[in-house]
Amino acid sequence: MHTVTLAAPPALGPLLARGALRSPFKHPAPGAPAPRTRLVLPGVRVDLARLAAYERVCGFPTGESALPLTYPHVLGFPLAMRLMSGRDFPLPLLGLVHTSVEIERSAALPADDEYELSVWVEELAARPRGTEAVVATAVRSRGEVVWSSRSGYLARTGGGTERRGPAADGERLPALAEWRLGADVGRRYGAVSGDRNPIHLHPFTARLFGFPRPIAHGMWTLARCLAAHGTPAAAVVRARFRAPVPLPGTVAYGADGAGRFELRGEGGRLCLEGTVRGK
Repeated sequence: MHTVTLAAPPALGPLLARGALRSPFKHPAPGAPAPRTRLVLPGVRVDLARLAAYERVCGFPTGESALPLTYPHVLGFPLAMRLMSGRDFPLPLLGLVHTSVEIERSAALPADDEYELSVWVEELAARPRGTEAVVATAVRSRGEVVWSSRSGYLARTGGGTERRGPAADGERLPALAEWRLGADVGRRYGAVSGDRNPIHLHPFTARLFGFPRPIAHGMWTLARCLAAHGTPAAAVVRARFRAPVPLPGTVAYGADGAGRFELRGEGGRLCLEGTVRGK
């Protein structure tokens, strides 16, 4: 794999525009090669004002000394967008749906520390509803990996609003809270994360990709659940985004006290399921 070291985070606006322009000419194809570039960004420091805005949108307490477990995903997002908007990335950027994420953190990450980010496309895999790219991110502090993630992004080949195959609802977890989500949740999270995928922003742009209403970002739903659940300093989190969360709407957050959590939408539909465990 070829490593490219960046001097500064890529600007998201031009990357999103480039990805949008190239999207109509890209089509999911089984067996397409994944890009062989690893992007590295050293000397990363957290913008504390932006961090506080993220914490407010996601429900985390503000002013904590450590980063929320999901925040490094935001730091790595511009690098992921540079890879996924590139000419050698075979899937269309517009309409990509976040399907799953696995996160490992070895210790709490101080908000005022300096980090090195690296992002690469680990693989492309055929799925029942299309082709999925697995994007990996690693965060290093003083040469050691302190946080890592693997995210699945699906380019769908079918219509409808299912993110994957039909979700098996299984055993319901005890409902602990009900949250009313405003129509602007996708726009507010997009502003603090940089993820302005059209499926999250407005009814018109969501309908262009088969969604009758805008849907919440998968990483916002996960962050909101973890803000309610809590995580140990050294943790492993796994989550699958089972169905869209339409905006506006009402969702029920559930957890069982043993590390499992879920989010259910209209009619009790399972939208997100996940686990938290200590390392």
